[in-house]
Amino acid sequence: MTHNSTPLDPALLDRFAAIVGERHALREAADIEPFVTERRGRYPGVTPLVLRPGSVDEVSRIMKLASETGTPVVPQGGNTGLVGAQVPDRSGTQIVLSLSRLNRIREIDTLSNTATVEAGVILEKLHEAVDAAGRLFPLSLGSQGSCEIGGNLSSNAGGTGVLAYGNARELCLGVEVVLPTGEVFDDLRKLKKDNTGYDLKDLFVGAEGTLGVITAAVLKLFPKPKGREVAWVGLSSPEAALELFSRATDQAGSGLTAFELISDMVLGFAVRNVSDTTRPLQSDWPWHVLIEISSGRSAEDARQLMEEVLTSGFEAELVGDAVIAANLAQAVAFWRLRESLSDAQRPEGGSIKHDISVPVVSIPAFIERASHAVVSICPEARIACFGHMGDGNLHYNISQPAGGDTAAFLDLYPVMNKAVHDIVRDMNGSISAEHGIGQMKREELIATSQPIAIDLMHRVKKAFDPAGIMNPGKVI
Repeated sequence: MTHNSTPLDPALLDRFAAIVGERHALREAADIEPFVTERRGRYPGVTPLVLRPGSVDEVSRIMKLASETGTPVVPQGGNTGLVGAQVPDRSGTQIVLSLSRLNRIREIDTLSNTATVEAGVILEKLHEAVDAAGRLFPLSLGSQGSCEIGGNLSSNAGGTGVLAYGNARELCLGVEVVLPTGEVFDDLRKLKKDNTGYDLKDLFVGAEGTLGVITAAVLKLFPKPKGREVAWVGLSSPEAALELFSRATDQAGSGLTAFELISDMVLGFAVRNVSDTTRPLQSDWPWHVLIEISSGRSAEDARQLMEEVLTSGFEAELVGDAVIAANLAQAVAFWRLRESLSDAQRPEGGSIKHDISVPVVSIPAFIERASHAVVSICPEARIACFGHMGDGNLHYNISQPAGGDTAAFLDLYPVMNKAVHDIVRDMNGSISAEHGIGQMKREELIATSQPIAIDLMHRVKKAFDPAGIMNPGKVI
């Protein structure tokens, strides 16, 4: 069976609505709007129906009916994705399945160091609950006040904690998934070790809702650090930052929990456009690094490690200036500044964005080569480069020339993307480090991946979703 391409029958919509109740079946345009408008406004969607199930059984019944009738379904979490994976197309033939009502934290097990949570749990709410239990869930994103766990897993979210703790896939021990047929795959196990056949959960984590609907997961927790220090560092170049990172890794080991690279251009955007932000250092530097060091032993140990790293950096003339947060409020302010960098670009006009990764050692060379490529295409473009240097992931964003023509600049999107991504591929990097593929990068993924890789993905998709109803048009 192939999915419908004609408008959905009102009688069929009534059957779907009856599963969740009319109160949780949204049909009015004003109610639907927040579910079909994604954060960047690039992929406006259309749907006749948004379903908000309140149980796994309701999700199962929805998917069973969808499978029987060939109705395309678009699963959605907090709608914070950046590649258009979570919104329907404009055909009006796809229904949106919002998981936000499945928002129970089923269990926090401090002995096993796990949390069993439903897909609609907001990441920040999970942080708060886990913190109250004396544990840490280290997935940290700028959108954590609204993004949901199901979406985090479906997109294999990264964030600022990947350096020490890994991305969403590495933080997930088990999943509960409703398959396109309505069958429920319950694999909510807390096992750190399990070598019984294929690791099926990893097929759903990062699949962007194309293979099934994640409804719950078992997540890894960690001991809360007894000490944590945050420092803001000014330096002259990405090369200096790379050398400082190497020294910090040697001296702090696993205690190095964040190492964020920030260009002065994008820092300037934040100071100008985000309220209650100031430059952390008195002097200006072309590049900045935000370093976090955590200790499981004591606050004094974290402080000593940070001082050793910075002293080494000063002595090697890598660090031009630095300040260690004097208290928790200043540490929070440093992190708020870092997390505001994406939003700070909006008032500057059009932006051409890249979420890339290259080997850590290649970051300085990538920045230099990409800069030359960008300037050759648009000499007055402003390069807003920042990201997770410790794991090789940069948000290499390009803002339009000051006072320039936004539409004319955005017309350069294809040629700018190709120039930057060609450099990434030449360095054996990735064109999507943590945002996913969705609609935005689907054609490029297909065109540039090994044919056998695309063939294998199609085989997996067909095996799990033979009717082609799961988030069609996304990823592959």
